[in-house]
Amino acid sequence: MPTPVSTIRNLGPAMQAAFAKAGIHSAEELRALGADAAYGRLLRAGTRPHFIGYYVLVMGLQGRPWNDCKGREKIALRARFDAIKACAHDPHRSDLEARLDEIGVIQAAQKPGT
Repeated sequence: MPTPVSTIRNLGPAMQAAFAKAGIHSAEELRALGADAAYGRLLRAGTRPHFIGYYVLVMGLQGRPWNDCKGREKIALRARFDAIKACAHDPHRSDLEARLDEIGVIQAAQKPGT
């Protein structure tokens, strides 16, 4: 039987619901994907990007308290977050378009200059 996402440290019912919307239904699936890929799926499913939510996820998957992220580690995580956000979040795209893109039915919108 799959383990609920909310059993991962720092992740509660709201994150469990957001991951379910993104097609991630168990702690096992989340761990297998890893923080970066899973957060990208959240964004493509319509979750608004928020740095704290990202590093809470990273810390939780490492079994650490959410507020354990500091200094250089936090700076490095911010760079990863910004890269994920740049690739996965399009505020002008509907939830339906994001899901269609996720399964490969439509292409992601190109960014200006690409």
